[in-house]
Amino acid sequence: MNRDELVTFLDGYLNISAFPDKSSNGLQVEGKEEIERVAFAVDTTLRTIERAIKSGAEMLIVHHGMIWGGLNYITGVHYKRLKALIENGLNLYVAHLPLDAHPEVGNNVGLLQLLGLEPRGPFGEYKGLSVGFYGEFEEAQPIEKVAQMIAEKLDTTVKTYEFGERNIKTVGAVSGAGAFALEEAYRKGIDIIITGEFTHADYLTAVDLPQSVLVAGHYKTETLGVKALMELIRERFGLGVFFIDEPTGL
Repeated sequence: MNRDELVTFLDGYLNISAFPDKSSNGLQVEGKEEIERVAFAVDTTLRTIERAIKSGAEMLIVHHGMIWGGLNYITGVHYKRLKALIENGLNLYVAHLPLDAHPEVGNNVGLLQLLGLEPRGPFGEYKGLSVGFYGEFEEAQPIEKVAQMIAEKLDTTVKTYEFGERNIKTVGAVSGAGAFALEEAYRKGIDIIITGEFTHADYLTAVDLPQSVLVAGHYKTETLGVKALMELIRERFGLGVFFIDEPTGL
């Protein structure tokens, strides 16, 4: 498949240009023109790049790319990664907020689906656009059960910060660093947020609101989108695809 045709499809399907994002979304590094195999990963690391090259991929699609707010110096790890990409003709395609927010293959719709929920509406407003969703159980569920479902289905450790209702009816999903949505959740009466990471300052905000939170790991909560997009590319274009798992434990 021609690279530019695949990029055009991805740009449109993911609505790449709509999001005010520090990440330079879309094709960050240009490589080979013909695509037969595509690697998918959460992060752009030297190890991820090397594994993609070794497995014969012509394109690497990731959630976290190399360029955030511009690349001023091509030294150190930036040089190593860019050198490996260019020397081997590996295309690097990035979808950060567009992949969080996508209603079909996004990280946050995926988190709700782990609980058997479908999105009821947008959630997690960031610079004027919502990047997450919220859902609702037909019957309220114990907070321990909700945490267990996420832990088992994501194969991750979940930390529960119970500052509100023990029985959960409404769930907001904002993967990765989603604690910016704490006050929005409280205002909207959302019982619990599922996110990836939680700082000391986030804890203080949550306890004072109060707002309950499930923290399931930045990496793990953001595997869902790239995996769903991978299956879409496999089915739609018949390309060889594979996922590179490089968990951080964070």
